[in-house]
Amino acid sequence: MKKLFLSLFFIFIISSVNSKAEILPISEGSSEAKIKMVVYESLTCSFCADFHKKVYPLLKKNFIDIGLVKIEFRNFPLDIAALNASKIAHCKNDGSPKILHYLYENQNKWVRGKTEEELNKNLKDVIKNSSYSLNFDKCINDKVLEDHILEDRINGMKSLKVQATPTLIIMGEKFEKPLTYKNIKKYLEKLI
Repeated sequence: MKKLFLSLFFIFIISSVNSKAEILPISEGSSEAKIKMVVYESLTCSFCADFHKKVYPLLKKNFIDIGLVKIEFRNFPLDIAALNASKIAHCKNDGSPKILHYLYENQNKWVRGKTEEELNKNLKDVIKNSSYSLNFDKCINDKVLEDHILEDRINGMKSLKVQATPTLIIMGEKFEKPLTYKNIKKYLEKLI
Protein backbone atom coordinates (compact mmCIF):
# COMPACT_ATOMS: atom_id res chain seq x y z
CA MET A 1 0.00 0.00 0.00
CA LYS A 2 2.87 2.39 0.80
CA LYS A 3 4.44 1.64 -2.57
CA LEU A 4 1.17 2.52 -4.29
CA PHE A 5 0.92 5.80 -2.38
CA LEU A 6 4.52 6.73 -3.14
CA SER A 7 3.98 5.89 -6.80
CA LEU A 8 0.91 8.14 -6.92
CA PHE A 9 2.80 10.85 -5.08
CA PHE A 10 5.72 10.85 -7.52
CA ILE A 11 3.45 10.63 -10.56
CA PHE A 12 1.69 13.72 -9.26
CA ILE A 13 4.98 15.58 -8.85
CA ILE A 14 6.18 14.65 -12.32
CA SER A 15 2.92 15.30 -14.15
CA SER A 16 1.50 18.11 -12.00
CA VAL A 17 -0.97 20.12 -14.01
CA ASN A 18 -2.82 23.13 -12.63
CA SER A 19 -6.52 22.50 -12.52
CA LYS A 20 -9.05 25.17 -13.41
CA ALA A 21 -11.45 24.04 -10.69
CA GLU A 22 -10.97 25.74 -7.34
CA ILE A 23 -11.11 23.56 -4.26
CA LEU A 24 -12.16 25.46 -1.16
CA PRO A 25 -9.95 24.94 1.86
CA ILE A 26 -11.58 23.24 4.84
CA SER A 27 -11.65 25.89 7.53
CA GLU A 28 -13.55 27.28 10.45
CA GLY A 29 -13.68 30.72 11.98
CA SER A 30 -14.02 34.30 10.88
CA SER A 31 -11.91 35.59 8.02
CA GLU A 32 -11.57 38.72 10.19
CA ALA A 33 -9.91 36.74 13.01
CA LYS A 34 -6.66 38.23 14.30
CA ILE A 35 -4.94 34.84 14.53
CA LYS A 36 -4.63 32.44 11.61
CA MET A 37 -3.83 28.80 12.25
CA VAL A 38 -3.15 25.97 9.83
CA VAL A 39 -2.97 22.32 10.83
CA TYR A 40 -1.44 19.74 8.51
CA GLU A 41 -2.93 16.33 9.19
CA SER A 42 -3.55 12.85 7.88
CA LEU A 43 -6.94 11.22 8.36
CA THR A 44 -5.29 7.90 9.31
CA CYS A 45 -3.12 9.53 11.99
CA SER A 46 -4.29 8.61 15.51
CA PHE A 47 -2.59 11.72 16.96
CA CYS A 48 -4.61 13.86 14.53
CA ALA A 49 -7.80 12.13 15.65
CA ASP A 50 -6.86 12.83 19.28
CA PHE A 51 -6.29 16.50 18.38
CA HIS A 52 -9.77 16.65 16.83
CA LYS A 53 -11.44 14.90 19.75
CA LYS A 54 -9.61 16.45 22.72
CA VAL A 55 -7.97 19.75 21.76
CA TYR A 56 -9.99 21.14 18.87
CA PRO A 57 -13.36 21.37 20.72
CA LEU A 58 -11.76 23.62 23.36
CA LEU A 59 -10.04 25.75 20.71
CA LYS A 60 -13.35 26.07 18.89
CA LYS A 61 -15.28 27.08 22.00
CA ASN A 62 -12.72 29.47 23.47
CA PHE A 63 -11.05 31.00 20.40
CA ILE A 64 -12.69 30.15 17.06
CA ASP A 65 -16.38 30.65 17.90
CA ILE A 66 -15.71 34.06 19.45
CA GLY A 67 -13.85 35.32 16.39
CA LEU A 68 -10.27 35.34 17.66
CA VAL A 69 -8.92 32.46 15.56
CA LYS A 70 -9.47 31.07 12.10
CA ILE A 71 -8.19 27.55 11.50
CA GLU A 72 -7.56 25.87 8.17
CA PHE A 73 -7.14 22.12 7.86
CA ARG A 74 -4.55 21.13 5.27
CA ASN A 75 -3.97 17.71 3.81
CA PHE A 76 -0.87 15.70 4.57
CA PRO A 77 -1.94 12.12 3.77
CA LEU A 78 0.46 9.50 5.06
CA ASP A 79 -0.99 6.64 3.01
CA ILE A 80 -3.57 5.79 0.35
CA ALA A 81 -6.37 5.40 2.93
CA ALA A 82 -5.74 8.95 4.17
CA LEU A 83 -5.65 10.23 0.59
CA ASN A 84 -9.04 8.67 -0.16
CA ALA A 85 -10.54 9.88 3.12
CA SER A 86 -9.31 13.39 2.32
CA LYS A 87 -11.15 13.18 -1.01
CA ILE A 88 -14.33 12.35 0.93
CA ALA A 89 -13.77 15.26 3.35
CA HIS A 90 -13.41 17.69 0.42
CA CYS A 91 -16.00 16.15 -1.87
CA LYS A 92 -18.83 18.64 -1.25
CA ASN A 93 -16.30 21.46 -1.78
CA ASP A 94 -18.12 23.78 0.61
CA GLY A 95 -15.21 24.44 2.97
CA SER A 96 -17.09 22.94 5.90
CA PRO A 97 -15.13 20.75 8.35
CA LYS A 98 -18.18 18.63 9.30
CA ILE A 99 -17.24 15.55 7.25
CA LEU A 100 -13.59 15.89 8.30
CA HIS A 101 -14.59 15.88 12.00
CA TYR A 102 -16.96 12.96 11.39
CA LEU A 103 -14.17 10.91 9.80
CA TYR A 104 -11.88 11.57 12.76
CA GLU A 105 -14.64 10.69 15.25
CA ASN A 106 -15.16 7.39 13.45
CA GLN A 107 -11.55 6.70 12.51
CA ASN A 108 -11.44 3.35 14.33
CA LYS A 109 -14.33 2.08 12.18
CA TRP A 110 -12.74 2.66 8.79
CA VAL A 111 -8.95 2.66 9.33
CA ARG A 112 -8.53 -1.08 9.14
CA GLY A 113 -7.89 -3.48 6.32
CA LYS A 114 -4.97 -4.95 4.47
CA THR A 115 -5.81 -3.72 1.00
CA GLU A 116 -6.98 -0.46 -0.52
CA GLU A 117 -10.25 -2.20 -1.41
CA GLU A 118 -10.90 -3.22 2.23
CA LEU A 119 -10.09 0.27 3.48
CA ASN A 120 -12.35 1.87 0.86
CA LYS A 121 -15.18 -0.51 1.74
CA ASN A 122 -14.89 0.42 5.42
CA LEU A 123 -14.75 4.12 4.56
CA LYS A 124 -17.76 3.76 2.26
CA ASP A 125 -19.72 1.97 5.00
CA VAL A 126 -18.98 4.74 7.51
CA ILE A 127 -20.15 7.40 5.05
CA LYS A 128 -23.21 5.33 4.10
CA ASN A 129 -24.19 5.17 7.79
CA SER A 130 -23.92 8.95 8.17
CA SER A 131 -26.25 11.79 7.29
CA TYR A 132 -23.94 12.89 4.46
CA SER A 133 -25.18 12.19 0.98
CA LEU A 134 -22.12 11.73 -1.18
CA ASN A 135 -21.45 9.80 -4.33
CA PHE A 136 -18.59 7.82 -2.80
CA ASP A 137 -17.17 6.42 -6.05
CA LYS A 138 -17.27 9.80 -7.76
CA CYS A 139 -15.46 11.40 -4.81
CA ILE A 140 -12.78 8.70 -4.64
CA ASN A 141 -12.11 8.91 -8.38
CA ASP A 142 -11.98 12.73 -8.53
CA LYS A 143 -8.52 13.57 -9.89
CA VAL A 144 -8.95 17.30 -9.26
CA LEU A 145 -9.45 16.59 -5.55
CA GLU A 146 -6.51 14.20 -5.58
CA ASP A 147 -4.25 16.83 -7.14
CA HIS A 148 -5.38 19.42 -4.59
CA ILE A 149 -4.69 17.09 -1.66
CA LEU A 150 -1.26 16.05 -2.90
CA GLU A 151 -0.41 19.67 -3.66
CA ASP A 152 -1.21 20.55 -0.02
CA ARG A 153 1.24 17.88 1.10
CA ILE A 154 3.96 19.01 -1.29
CA ASN A 155 3.55 22.67 -0.31
CA GLY A 156 3.69 21.76 3.39
CA MET A 157 6.90 19.81 2.87
CA LYS A 158 8.57 22.46 0.71
CA SER A 159 7.56 25.72 2.32
CA LEU A 160 7.07 24.77 5.98
CA LYS A 161 9.21 21.63 6.29
CA VAL A 162 6.24 19.62 7.56
CA GLN A 163 7.42 16.08 8.25
CA ALA A 164 4.84 14.67 10.65
CA THR A 165 1.19 14.95 11.55
CA PRO A 166 -0.38 16.84 13.09
CA THR A 167 1.75 19.91 12.50
CA LEU A 168 0.32 23.22 13.67
CA ILE A 169 1.28 26.51 12.08
CA ILE A 170 0.27 29.68 13.92
CA MET A 171 0.68 32.99 12.10
CA GLY A 172 3.11 31.36 9.66
CA GLU A 173 5.32 29.82 12.37
CA LYS A 174 5.55 26.13 13.20
CA PHE A 175 4.29 25.44 16.74
CA GLU A 176 7.07 23.38 18.28
CA LYS A 177 5.54 22.36 21.63
CA PRO A 178 3.32 19.30 22.22
CA LEU A 179 -0.18 19.93 20.86
CA THR A 180 -2.01 20.08 24.16
CA TYR A 181 -4.79 22.59 24.72
CA LYS A 182 -2.83 24.12 27.60
CA ASN A 183 0.24 24.77 25.42
CA ILE A 184 -1.75 26.17 22.51
CA LYS A 185 -3.96 28.33 24.77
CA LYS A 186 -0.93 29.86 26.47
CA TYR A 187 0.64 30.66 23.08
CA LEU A 188 -2.58 32.13 21.65
CA GLU A 189 -3.15 34.32 24.70
CA LYS A 190 0.23 35.96 24.07
CA LEU A 191 -0.87 36.83 20.53
CA ILE A 192 -4.21 38.36 21.47
